Amino acid sequence: MSLDRHRSAGYMINWAARVFTPAIDLRLKPLGISSAHLPVFFALGGGDALPQKVLAVAAAVEQPTMAATLNRMERDGLIKRVPDPSDGRSSLVSLTKTARAKVAAVSEATREVNEAALSGLTDDERGALFALLEKVIVALSQDATARKG
Repeated sequence: MSLDRHRSAGYMINWAARVFTPAIDLRLKPLGISSAHLPVFFALGGGDALPQKVLAVAAAVEQPTMAATLNRMERDGLIKRVPDPSDGRSSLVSLTKTARAKVAAVSEATREVNEAALSGLTDDERGALFALLEKVIVALSQDATARKG
């Protein structure tokens, strides 16, 4: 059996992600932010305050990974935590004033990287890419759920 990496969806998607990461990190570094912070910025950039559990689900990461990310972001003055009035065991996470001031620049950095990545595609190809990736994500999510039983 021979594997062709250019015919492996997992390999190609992972490769694209590995190329995206340094491209976005180059733009975010001057802001004191890394690509690891992006799921939190996307979830909280509109001014929301959310529990860590919701952020972990939104980012599709395990709770310990989100906890470590939030600890670093708190250390760097990017998020704050306040007790959740509806659940004494939980806290609500929100962006600090410093981080909220960077939301527009973070958005612009992600727009620039996405534009560079998609520059060789027509509008129709871009639409098809997003539609197909969404189908892949749904299929893999359903497979994972079924296997967890």
